[in-house]
Amino acid sequence: MNYQDINAETIDRWIDEGWEWGVPVAHEVCEDARRGKWDVLLTPTKSVPHKWFGELKGKKLLGLASGGGQQIPIFSILGADCTVLDYSPKQLEAEKTVSEREGYNVKIVRADMTKPLPFSDGEFDIIFHPVSNCYVEEVKPIFRECFRVLKSGGVLLSGLDNGVNFLVNGDESRIVNTLPFNPLKNPEQMKSLSDDDCGVQFSHTLEEQIGGQLEAGFILTDIYEDTNGYGYLHEHNIPCFLATRAVKP
Repeated sequence: MNYQDINAETIDRWIDEGWEWGVPVAHEVCEDARRGKWDVLLTPTKSVPHKWFGELKGKKLLGLASGGGQQIPIFSILGADCTVLDYSPKQLEAEKTVSEREGYNVKIVRADMTKPLPFSDGEFDIIFHPVSNCYVEEVKPIFRECFRVLKSGGVLLSGLDNGVNFLVNGDESRIVNTLPFNPLKNPEQMKSLSDDDCGVQFSHTLEEQIGGQLEAGFILTDIYEDTNGYGYLHEHNIPCFLATRAVKP
């Protein structure tokens, strides 16, 4: 079993246990969106500025590793033509369930985002990519594929982990690891993840993540930081995530 299959199984199990990122939006949230009241997250607590999207109606939008029935329902209700790609079967089941409940169409694709994306060049206007790069070893190929499948002028919205969470122990009170955190190359890190039922996760530098977007050809237009939303680091206002808006020229 490769690490992506381990992560899919782990996430499916977390969903059964009530994982917050696997709980679909309620009908009331969809009704609010129909009235023009909506927000979505790329990172744990800060809503994405609406101006980052522009007009959604009629746009072709890819939710990349964005299953779970949390953001795609909102975009669909606002008039976007949505496709969602995820590797967790249960996250995709949630997308199907919400689409049937709310009466909209969505294209559902189970695929591994570390492989070439199963889409044509220039197929999408927007890619919405919440925090998920921490579950893959190499991020630069993902940004290259995002660049390929976006139209000229298309927008990539990404939630990114800055690596701080990988430095600390469970209660976030002490630095216990060095970076990079790569359990495929460090058996002790793999054991730690396994003991805590965390799947297989990886730290990434800003050079890899922001630099990787620039290297792929994107122009960075905006950025903000966010915390975990709870815990010791959050209480000290230490950012552990960032969100970026980048455009394909």
